[in-house]
Amino acid sequence: MKIRKLTSENHNKASSLLRQTFPGSNYEIKLVENFHKNKTTVHEWVCIHSNVIIAYIAFSKAYKGSDICGLHLGPLAVKPDFQNQGIGSELLRFALRQEEIKTNTIFVLGNPFFYQKFGFKPCNLPICPFGKNNKHFLSLRNNITDQFTVGYESEFNIEKKRRVNKQLGKR
Repeated sequence: MKIRKLTSENHNKASSLLRQTFPGSNYEIKLVENFHKNKTTVHEWVCIHSNVIIAYIAFSKAYKGSDICGLHLGPLAVKPDFQNQGIGSELLRFALRQEEIKTNTIFVLGNPFFYQKFGFKPCNLPICPFGKNNKHFLSLRNNITDQFTVGYESEFNIEKKRRVNKQLGKR
């Protein structure tokens, strides 16, 4: 098993992995494809086993107005046949050690039980535009003390809010 930066030759393989990992949702696939199409600066790594991409992770810029205030983690995906084997955890640990990641505040909208194992804590500030009461919004190395709504790259859109609310059982 090897962890490598995602290359342009592997974009289609990463999209295929996202289709398998998030069946019934085109959101993650479109998000990553738009990152590549728009040449948005994203930090991406993949885990390769027997020449097959089995896991993927991405980090994009987080904003306070037009200023960068950290990075958003997501998506993190592991091929279904390889889930619950620690591969996603290892990929996340690896990414958090990388130079371009390790000095930034990291935000994630996800399962608190999973992300708290890596030092993420519930995040009250800034405010997440996609999660009610920031319930599933966590951060790592967060020293923000003023109130604002965190911004996302333009590839994230209102569909994320709909998808997140659906996952959380809201309308």
